[in-house]
Amino acid sequence: MEFIEVSAKTVNDAITDALVQLGVTSSQLEYEVVNEGSTGFLGFGSKPAVIKARKKFSIEDTVRDFLKRVFEAMDMEVEIISKYDEDSSMVEVEFKGSEMGVLIGKRGQTLDSLQYLTNLAVNKQSDKYVKVKLDTEDYRKRRKDTLENLAKNISYKVKRTKRPVALEPMNPFERRVIHSALQNDRFVSTHSEGEEPYRHVVVTLKRN
Repeated sequence: MEFIEVSAKTVNDAITDALVQLGVTSSQLEYEVVNEGSTGFLGFGSKPAVIKARKKFSIEDTVRDFLKRVFEAMDMEVEIISKYDEDSSMVEVEFKGSEMGVLIGKRGQTLDSLQYLTNLAVNKQSDKYVKVKLDTEDYRKRRKDTLENLAKNISYKVKRTKRPVALEPMNPFERRVIHSALQNDRFVSTHSEGEEPYRHVVVTLKRN
C-alpha cells in the first residue's frame, strides 16, 4: 500500500487524521514525519505538521497483495481467503472462483508453481521463515487420497508380479504421500530415484 500524505496543526493531529483516513488502529499504522510544523511568532508564519502514513503490512497482507497482483496479470477473478497460524508460521490460503481448474493445472503443477513463487515473495520481506500453503476446491486432500489409493494398487502389483514399479515423476509432497502410505507394508519398500523435476518413487519387493 502506498503512503498517503497528511497535514494538520500538530504531528499528533496528523496521526489521528491518518488513522481515520486509513481506518486502522495506532498499532497498525506506519508513518514518518515529513515536517514537524511550527507555530510561528504570534500566530504569523505558522507551518502545519506533515506526515506520510500507511497501513502496516502483516504477513497475510503481503501474501494477499502478491496473489492479487498475480491474478490481475492473469486476468482472473479469484476470491482469496487466508488464515495465519503464528505458532506454526504458516499462512493457509484458499481460492474460490469459476476458473479453478486452470489455476490447479495438470496434476496441480500450476498451483504448486504459484505456491513456490508466493513462498519466495513472502520470505523476502519476512524476518522469519513463513510457509505458505495454497489450495482450492479441496484439491490437496483429493490428490492425497488419489495418491494413497495409487500406492496401494502399486503395492498389490509388485507383490503379484514380484517386479519393481517406477511411478511417474512427482513433487516432494506427493512422493512423501507415497512413502508414508507404504511405510508399514510388510512386503514392499519405497525409495526415490532421479533428479528434480524428474525424481520419482520406486516400489520394490522386500527381500526375505
